[in-house]
Amino acid sequence: MTRSCLALALLALSTAQAATVIDCGQLLDVKTGALKNKVRVVVEGSKFTAVGPDVVLPADAKRIDLSGATCLPGLIDLHVHLTGETSKQAEAFSDALSLNAADAAYRSVAYAGRTLKAGFTTVRDLGAADGLNVALKRAIAAGHIPGPRMFTAGKSIATTGGHADPSNSLSQKFARSIGTPGPMEGVVNGVDDAAEAVRARYKEGADLIKITATGGVLSQAASGQNAQFTEAEIRAITTTAKDYGFRVAAHAHGLEGIKRALRGGVDSIEHGTYMDDEAIALFKKQGAYYVPTISAGRFVGEKAKEADYYSPLVRPKAAAIGPLIQNTFGRAYKAGVKIAFGTDAGVFPHGDNAREFAYMVEAGMPPLEAIRSATLGAAELLDQSQSLGRIEPGYTADLIAVQGNPLTDITTLQKMAFVMKDGVIHLGN
Repeated sequence: MTRSCLALALLALSTAQAATVIDCGQLLDVKTGALKNKVRVVVEGSKFTAVGPDVVLPADAKRIDLSGATCLPGLIDLHVHLTGETSKQAEAFSDALSLNAADAAYRSVAYAGRTLKAGFTTVRDLGAADGLNVALKRAIAAGHIPGPRMFTAGKSIATTGGHADPSNSLSQKFARSIGTPGPMEGVVNGVDDAAEAVRARYKEGADLIKITATGGVLSQAASGQNAQFTEAEIRAITTTAKDYGFRVAAHAHGLEGIKRALRGGVDSIEHGTYMDDEAIALFKKQGAYYVPTISAGRFVGEKAKEADYYSPLVRPKAAAIGPLIQNTFGRAYKAGVKIAFGTDAGVFPHGDNAREFAYMVEAGMPPLEAIRSATLGAAELLDQSQSLGRIEPGYTADLIAVQGNPLTDITTLQKMAFVMKDGVIHLGN
């Protein structure tokens, strides 16, 4: 062996990652629902390689003692906005006028870190301007900053004047300065624009499409629920999205917009506030998922009671729409609609995502089903069922641990004792 080859071989040996063995006091098998005692989990690189009570210890393995804790798969939140966070209207308006995209990017580093340490190892980021969520995804994936694995929608697609039109309610002076947004900026009018906007998101580096099928609570516009796309426009989006391997998520509060989005072929409805029995039947017929975001509804409902938190346009919408989502979720779950976990974090402070579980249980969903919605169900909607959402050999090594039993006290998920993502420890031992 030449000297250079020997040096390379020694370097490879010195940098080889030893296996990690995690001794779990209990482990929740989300597939079967069983809470198993004294389970050993072996991690090699970024994958689980063995799971069971009597697995053989690899040589020189690193040991992690979680014998007093309950282990679960890393959690998945399918509706976050990691590049921003709630603030009072005065601060929000000031930031919009004075801050650059780089300012938002630096802030997002902290939001991503808090989310990961809260046990959410994977998220779906459903909309940001200036390519910020795509850039954040890349930075995390490259290991430059800690954060959850991200699937991003890039810029949300809206209609002119609709929820997510970046020029909404600007003064004429500012509106003239930025021009008229079009498909590249995520604003469409007609089926041709709709198809172009999907292709623009592909060019942007997005992983999925998000549309705002109705008005929204926090946009500076009068209605929080009016339908804002034609069914033909939605179908143009979903048809084009299939060509690019994209799923389509639809923000929708109002009933007509929910029904148009479902008939138009979207994969998930976010919020779904005013759904009725006909909409529930459409969910089941189309096989679409409901992502409820109860946490955001609860937060805006409470903040609407503060006179100076939201603008005069937003405050009545927050008061009317926010408090309804939890009850809507309860009806949808009991009717058999498929549920995937999502919170709309950013509308409320990042890192508080796990409160959603308690709200789901309050509304009638058993704790196990709530956890499955953030593991098995969420992984399915992401098309990641073969790699995420379970602690099994061959799956990505995302593992969290809490003190106590989340099946009897779901609030234990609000305080993480241990977080591993891709085989790397981010909280605990």
